[in-house]
Amino acid sequence: MADRLTIGEFSRVTHLSIRMLRRYHEQDLLVPAEVDADTGYRYYSPAQIRPALTIRRFRDLDLPLADLRRFLAADSADGPDDGTAQQVVAAHLRRLEDRLGRTQRAVEVLRELLDPQAERAVTLEELPARRVLAVSLDVPEGAALDWYDEAMRDLDAAVGERSVLPPGGRYEHTLFSEGHGRATIYVPLEAPLPPEVPGRVRELHLPRRTAAVATHQGRHDDLDLTYGAVGSFATRNDLRSQDLVEEVYLVGPRDTDRPERWRTLVAWLVAPENG
Repeated sequence: MADRLTIGEFSRVTHLSIRMLRRYHEQDLLVPAEVDADTGYRYYSPAQIRPALTIRRFRDLDLPLADLRRFLAADSADGPDDGTAQQVVAAHLRRLEDRLGRTQRAVEVLRELLDPQAERAVTLEELPARRVLAVSLDVPEGAALDWYDEAMRDLDAAVGERSVLPPGGRYEHTLFSEGHGRATIYVPLEAPLPPEVPGRVRELHLPRRTAAVATHQGRHDDLDLTYGAVGSFATRNDLRSQDLVEEVYLVGPRDTDRPERWRTLVAWLVAPENG
């Protein structure tokens, strides 16, 4: 093979179109080994074949241009050997794995939705009375989940190791329909109230309550299907809602880093005259 290849020859050996090679040059991803000052013709070296194919694969995998430039600079013969190239690849692989996982879960959910025989089990139950420590707050529209994490930190500080029952939350329906509303995060506690608790932690007594109940299995990204099941059950059985839903985190991220093991009880609270 010659020491240099015209852009047409380079296109043939890499299966990259001339237009794509020109774009890579314009994007400063693959600069020709030589550009004739008079004619503007681009010439490439055989050593650029592997980088060209690498760039193509990364672009096929939607690696952002800025990350690709960091990778190429670190991976070049005269680039710093500080692990940057490996870090770029590892971070993007994690993003791809996460995207693949979301796609697979979306496919599974669609299959369930399209199967007329698939229906999540819902029962009418009496939830036991509970003494809990709780943080109640008004969640503003557009808020991220930081409010939940902050509430749990306060509850953890108040309870320590004294609670062996799973935490839960009570949420107004407007949190889902309007994007804002009242939330109460709680941790059951049978022991005496600790002498010092964060200022917004309060003791509450949750009475016995009737609810349409389902146990959601796995990640929370298809929790809407379980909500749909309990809502449908309540409607079919003419159960008037309290405009509250309760979640109990039987097994969650605090217990295991394996999402397939998560279990979330979803309880559609029924108005007393229905119970």
